[in-house]
Amino acid sequence: MFVTLALALTAGTALAADLPSYKAPPPPPPPPPPLWTGFYVGLNAGGAWASNNSVYVTNWPAVGALSILNLPLSGSQPANSGAGFIGGGQIGYNWQFYNGRLVAGIETDIQGIAGSSGGGASWSAAPLGVIPDPQTETFIPVNLLSGISVRKSLDYIGTVRGRLGWLFTPTLLVYGTGGLAYGGVNVNLTSFQSVSFAGALLPVQGGTASVSDSRVGWTAGGGLEWMFMPNWSAKAEYLYYDLGPVTGSAVNVALFGAPTIASVSQFSTRFNGNIVRAGVNYHFNWGAPPIVATY
Repeated sequence: MFVTLALALTAGTALAADLPSYKAPPPPPPPPPPLWTGFYVGLNAGGAWASNNSVYVTNWPAVGALSILNLPLSGSQPANSGAGFIGGGQIGYNWQFYNGRLVAGIETDIQGIAGSSGGGASWSAAPLGVIPDPQTETFIPVNLLSGISVRKSLDYIGTVRGRLGWLFTPTLLVYGTGGLAYGGVNVNLTSFQSVSFAGALLPVQGGTASVSDSRVGWTAGGGLEWMFMPNWSAKAEYLYYDLGPVTGSAVNVALFGAPTIASVSQFSTRFNGNIVRAGVNYHFNWGAPPIVATY
């Protein structure tokens, strides 16, 4: 009996030794560090061009003035402006959430614009009739010469925008952005008329006007940002901006006889356009190393 019991215990021990041992699974890896959360500052540069390059002018004759003389001082005048180099800086804050896949934030920036000033001028001649020349016993044609010149420029532009993006990888952010835009605008108008006959010019009327102001509007766009090394990222961005219409008026004074108001030239234009730029940011995220794993 004792022999049988010993054999049974020995067999049970050998069978238990052959069974696989159970080990607890390793704990899940910790989530990646929040590479994008925190403040950042940076620089940017690129190009800007206007969507509207025209100044619309309407001339209104003064009471008692000949309206037919003012018709050539109305119309759309090309300003040929808006394309220029843009450069400046930005500062912002990001917050990474939703298991590290979404990044929300706010950014403000300001840029100067070089080369955006442009202008254009147009001249026209309209026949008024003829006058007799007693010396040659012929008729001398009389023409009305009218000229309008305009110039517009956007001197600087800044934005205050919200951003919301999706991390395709821990270091590559695709985002949309939108918010407030502001900028410094300038518009100048000069109008002039004279009567031409026998090689002589008789000034009729002329005037100038200018508007220099800061305007507020809106902006929207999107971009890509890549965290290429600890604390440093590079971005490429497109923005559309609209600072709204700008209007003004020029008083045209009669240039013969007593100084009187001959007409008023009202003008309007719109400051809207596009920005494409690249930039680099330094992130104050305490040097958390980028995660290179694929999502």
